[in-house]
Amino acid sequence: MKQRLLNILERDASLSIEDLAIRLNCNEDAVRLLLRELIADRQIIGYKAILPEKPTQTAVEAMIEVKIAPRREGGFDSPAKRIARFPEVTDLALVSGSCDLFVMVRGNSLHEVAAFVAEKLATIDGVISTATTFQLKKYKVSGRLMEETDGPERLAVCP
Repeated sequence: MKQRLLNILERDASLSIEDLAIRLNCNEDAVRLLLRELIADRQIIGYKAILPEKPTQTAVEAMIEVKIAPRREGGFDSPAKRIARFPEVTDLALVSGSCDLFVMVRGNSLHEVAAFVAEKLATIDGVISTATTFQLKKYKVSGRLMEETDGPERLAVCP
């Protein structure tokens, strides 16, 4: 039942306890208990609302590819944990491919993000190089389209 609850919340975390109980075919107290257990076990870390971008919004988001020289002790974890502590960092992942870490950063301006990269990120011991890409527009976030569509659109099938 825990996995079913997690699947439901992953699609829509705004459902009430009553609605969750109906979907799980159990009582509300059982749902509350499951939620407490999932939070205590850190299977639920938090809830997030997905908000549309506003034309007047000035926040800047950047995706930064970081190459790391892994340390003998701690490998990639030591620099990654240090990077994760910066308040500008919204997401951080160890990845495969042309870089080692993928860092999502949010700032109030291009200059602020650039300063973060140059003065904080690039100076961390073990960081070999960075490549910054600024986000211009979001089309889909957490599986949700950011703009309304006129109805279900079928994707073209190519032969």
